Amino acid sequence: MPEKGALLKKKIQALIVIRVIFVTLLLGSSFFFRQKTITYIHLLPYLIATLYMATIAYILLLGRIRNLVRFAYIQLMLDVVFATALIYISGGIESLFSFTLILAVISASIVLHKKAGYITATVSSLLYGFLINFQFHGLLLYPAGDLAQGKNYFYNIFVHISSLYLTAYLSGYLTSRLEKTEQKLEKKNMDLRDLEFFNRAVVEGLPSGLFTTDISGNVLLFNRAAEHITNINKDSIIGKRIDSVLPYFAFPFSDGRREHNITVDGVQKIIGIGITTLYNVDDQPRGFIGIFQDLTQLKRLEAEMKQKEKMATIGELSSNIAHEIRNPLASLKSSVEMLKEDSVPKNYKLRLMDIALNEMERLDRIIKDFLTYSRPTQPEFKTFDIHGLLDDIIELLKNDEHNKGCVNIVKNYQGTIRVFADPQKMRQVFWNLGLNAIEAMPGGGGLVIATQDKDEEIGITFKDSGQGIKEEYIDKIFFPFFTTKEHGTGLGLAIAYRIIEEHKGKIRVERSPDGGATFNILLPKRDGKE
Repeated sequence: MPEKGALLKKKIQALIVIRVIFVTLLLGSSFFFRQKTITYIHLLPYLIATLYMATIAYILLLGRIRNLVRFAYIQLMLDVVFATALIYISGGIESLFSFTLILAVISASIVLHKKAGYITATVSSLLYGFLINFQFHGLLLYPAGDLAQGKNYFYNIFVHISSLYLTAYLSGYLTSRLEKTEQKLEKKNMDLRDLEFFNRAVVEGLPSGLFTTDISGNVLLFNRAAEHITNINKDSIIGKRIDSVLPYFAFPFSDGRREHNITVDGVQKIIGIGITTLYNVDDQPRGFIGIFQDLTQLKRLEAEMKQKEKMATIGELSSNIAHEIRNPLASLKSSVEMLKEDSVPKNYKLRLMDIALNEMERLDRIIKDFLTYSRPTQPEFKTFDIHGLLDDIIELLKNDEHNKGCVNIVKNYQGTIRVFADPQKMRQVFWNLGLNAIEAMPGGGGLVIATQDKDEEIGITFKDSGQGIKEEYIDKIFFPFFTTKEHGTGLGLAIAYRIIEEHKGKIRVERSPDGGATFNILLPKRDGKE
């Protein structure tokens, strides 16, 4: 593979450089100081010159040789020959340079592989063995000395050959482990580069603006969408404290979601931003991340939708009002016309007059309820006992004409609950819910009124066993003038919904599986201050 070839070429270049340094420093210094350990000192210059010439040849051939493995083997084998020659001229078995064979074995394992180390160790053992044998048998020009006598000879041979093969094993093992580690690291680096590229692509491709800061508020990352929204180039903000460039991102940050009105090139924008604290492995804060969007167009569309919904609601409300008023007006008109003609019996005239009065009362009730819904008065908040108010409502419901003693009302209160609200408006809510439940049980049943004291809210529940609510009516139950009753105005639940909204609470209705309906009210806790 091209990558392996380039790596091998670099190793051969390093081997050449190290060889030059070794020859220059070690052998050159030995020759310069005329070391007595070198028996044939006059041959040393020739050996040095030969090594330099070989090195020059290696350099010239390196760019032309295609088979770099074979080229490396040739150099390593020649290094073994040169090392053996150095050992020969420096005393043979008494030479101080026998370690150069070990260096050749290490070089083979590093430059090529473990196998090359064993091959080099074998060739080194053979050449060294031949050299010592020649010296032992007197075939060289100098005697072997005391080290080549008897047991010392065999021990020297054993130690050198063992050292060469042990070096081949250790260097080969370490080299192979190093190569495997390098391969793993390279793979990890590639994975990290891919992950970094992916993260950068994701961050830059986000439609939302994104920035990160350190714990001091200095910007570390500012993506493309953030540049577009703020019209600030990332180079002008990276490394700077964020509020020094974008003052509406006031530092220090606090986690959460908020909206800001900003001006960019004279254009007003509304942005929504969420801030989250970044923590390290020790769960210590290390910075912040902010994600923000340009909500200007969305807010404009929301305003248009609300305006359209408002107009549609007004139209529907007008239609419902006209419908509710038309019926009693028609009855009034008919009654008045018949009385005007004076052609009906006296007792029937009284009946017509009663109908007219009832219809006028109905009109008055519709108008009053509508004014209560459309022009609500400001709530007068005060702290009071919610259970006392519910008890009053229960007494009124027990004596209501629609009850007739057929509905059993059960209280299920939790502890003592004091609420900060408008007692008169809450009385109206509870009355409407209780009356609605009783009217849903004309044949009798049960009504459970329960309270619950939660961490941040107070829950009030009205659960009846009446006829229940059809699935298609659930979403319309709080609409003004929506009613399934024959004589209802359809404003009672709508008024209750409006009052609960004024108190920043929630009201929900659920269909019970065994029949009936459950109205759940959640009111926020207050500390006596609005």
